[in-house]
Amino acid sequence: MVYDLSKSASILNHYVTQLRDVKVQQDRMRFRENIKRCGQLLAYEISKTFNYDKCEVDTPLGVAPCKRLDKQVVIASIMRAGLPFHNGFLSILDEADNAFVSAYRKHHKDGTFEIDLQYLTCPNLDDSILIIGDAMLATGASIHKTIQSMGEYGKPHKIHIATVIASTEGIKYIQRFYPNVNIWTCAIDEELTAKSYIVPGLGDAGDLSFGEKMQD
Repeated sequence: MVYDLSKSASILNHYVTQLRDVKVQQDRMRFRENIKRCGQLLAYEISKTFNYDKCEVDTPLGVAPCKRLDKQVVIASIMRAGLPFHNGFLSILDEADNAFVSAYRKHHKDGTFEIDLQYLTCPNLDDSILIIGDAMLATGASIHKTIQSMGEYGKPHKIHIATVIASTEGIKYIQRFYPNVNIWTCAIDEELTAKSYIVPGLGDAGDLSFGEKMQD
């Protein structure tokens, strides 16, 4: 299932507008904050799909019927741009366990690339709700490699993929391999360049968040 939140009337659309705007992007702190805000709102929307157990809690004046999450949530983020996104999710799902992934495109001289996953730290995933966050879902290759690598840490009850901007091609790629995964995005763009960058997109979310990196 794909959830495109740009189709709803929400302040989220305003945040995405600022993220795309080349003038607003010059304010690196605002860019990170808007990525974080997108994570917060996506976390809230995803939480509506969770199951909650009935419980009772003692208040100063009696006993209140309440509800609490029935499964442990794990938030997994692909660095670098995934870091402010992760903080947004964690500020809402504050009791979640956490996983971090270092994956990047290793380019070849012929213009092709492969995903090099160099680092992964992850808790036990058995029967958890796993949310994998990446600011941009372009080809889907990084998410695919991440899900494959996380297989050795257990079998989640449900997997959600969250992104700020996704390409149509990347969504179709993920659905082909993982038809039961939910994909949540703030916007969907139709085009990928020859180098697999999303158009119109917003540029390099990692560089805009933390500064340009040296190229190999």
